[in-house]
Amino acid sequence: MALMTTSERPVIDVLIAGDDPLVRVGLATVLGGAADIRVVAEAGDGSQALAMVARHTPHVVLMDIRMPRMDGLSATEALRAREDAPEVIVLTTFDADEHVLRALRAGAAGFLLKDTPPHEIVDAVRLVAAGRPVLSPSVTRRLIDRVADPAGHARRARAASRLALLNERERDVALAVGRGRSNAEIGAALHLSLPTVKTHVSSILTKLGLNNRVQIALMTYESGLLDGAT
Repeated sequence: MALMTTSERPVIDVLIAGDDPLVRVGLATVLGGAADIRVVAEAGDGSQALAMVARHTPHVVLMDIRMPRMDGLSATEALRAREDAPEVIVLTTFDADEHVLRALRAGAAGFLLKDTPPHEIVDAVRLVAAGRPVLSPSVTRRLIDRVADPAGHARRARAASRLALLNERERDVALAVGRGRSNAEIGAALHLSLPTVKTHVSSILTKLGLNNRVQIALMTYESGLLDGAT
């Protein structure tokens, strides 16, 4: 989705989805104070969010996980499956919630706690609109470690087998993404040009059937290849 521009920076259209009107008003107020962010719609549940996204085509959706009728997880999965999907930031009250991990696996660009300071919410919207995740490597590892599932060994084996589809250079880039490095940092570490790094990241996403860097990071952690890595 193309961003409109002001004299200073692109305008980011945002949709807020949550069943608590006070939370929606608070978020709209916070985001409305930024000249480059425009709240185009609000939704009270996941099904409304899907309809509003189709109508307003926002760049970013702030999605509460727990909503009636259709929850934020199902809505995130449905949105991220669309060809021209908006970026999704999920909202939660817990930083190690199994539902957060499921949302990230579905393609959410990150998550925010509901008590996140206002300026960090604004920064997060700007980051994901620019294609950058709002999830640090330490948070990724904590999520996976604390929200372990009974099929953890099987998941680890599946992740490792999927990463085996990559060539050696692509795997190096994937591991660097898992460590939270930017494209510029990856290029410097691996002696690659920025366009080459971007090409490798695109190839990784295509080969693994993923749609953002967060999913690459999750897969590298789940594979065990980053265990003990720095």
